[in-house]
Amino acid sequence: MSHRPRKRLGQNFLRDPAVAQRMIAAIGPEPGQALLEIGPGEGALTGPLLERLGALTAVELDRDLASALRARFGPALTVIEGDALALDLAEMAPAGGRLRVVGNLPYNVSTPILFHLLAAADHLADLHLLLQREVVDRLVAPPGSRTRGRLSVMVQYRCRVERCFNVAAGSFYPAPQVMSSFVRLVPHRPLPEPAQDEALLQRLVAAAFGARRKTLRNSLKGLVPPAAIEAAGVDPARRAEDLAVADFVRLADAASGA
Repeated sequence: MSHRPRKRLGQNFLRDPAVAQRMIAAIGPEPGQALLEIGPGEGALTGPLLERLGALTAVELDRDLASALRARFGPALTVIEGDALALDLAEMAPAGGRLRVVGNLPYNVSTPILFHLLAAADHLADLHLLLQREVVDRLVAPPGSRTRGRLSVMVQYRCRVERCFNVAAGSFYPAPQVMSSFVRLVPHRPLPEPAQDEALLQRLVAAAFGARRKTLRNSLKGLVPPAAIEAAGVDPARRAEDLAVADFVRLADAASGA
């Protein structure tokens, strides 16, 4: 399949068969599993996935690519032509089971897609995603890391995160200006630190990192009183990047109580 990449869609196609096989080994697809591929592109992973699964669903925004994929793989591949952000993943999950997700996410919309996937984590078995390495650095960033941010906390709240391996720019066409990483996300069951109000947790984390240079006393002003911060066992003089997921959950619960 030959297709002129469209810059506006952030298209960088995987062209290295060795990397594709390494990804397949990390995914470990089994016959009969329900799996969704996001952004199949030219089908570098689609073919090997179909060989192991027998049937596959993919979502592709590019109309020309969607048509070419249908022609190449036939009825074994169900292609949804549209935006991954519009998918109802709960509806796509098999009855009594969970959906697996694989994707080479466009770098320009990877964060919105990640949050969309997290919202459906209860219906997902796992996610294997090819992302910009800088994004994966944030996903795995521990407390105290300068790369830690809102995405780090919210993904780690919902999932166990594991960087599988890095992928060089030369493995893609056109070659991006950055390195990529393949990452595995496995939703926690049950959540190790469940918040009483997850919407409040999200607002609190966003506020804390929205003013990350400020202390919590100042960045959370209006959300959590200083006394409630201390009651949660957190020093108001600390900054957002220093906190573990459990710290944020205690703060959100304290704010809920306050």
